[in-house]
Amino acid sequence: MDRMDKVDLAILRMSVYSLKFQDLDVPKRVIIDEAILIAKKYGNKNSDKFVNGILDALLKDMESSFENK
Repeated sequence: MDRMDKVDLAILRMSVYSLKFQDLDVPKRVIIDEAILIAKKYGNKNSDKFVNGILDALLKDMESSFENK
């Protein structure tokens, strides 16, 4: 976490909170797409790929744990 870009960390925190705890009518894919757009605009040159990878893995994990319940 100490080496992670502060912008990437902020985007991930906001997105993870939205995905896990907010009861929104916004589809989870849209939350991830918006996070990627923010990373492209404000992050470094690879932030969008990093954010996409982390959030996509989290979403898959959330979906598989939901199916197993």
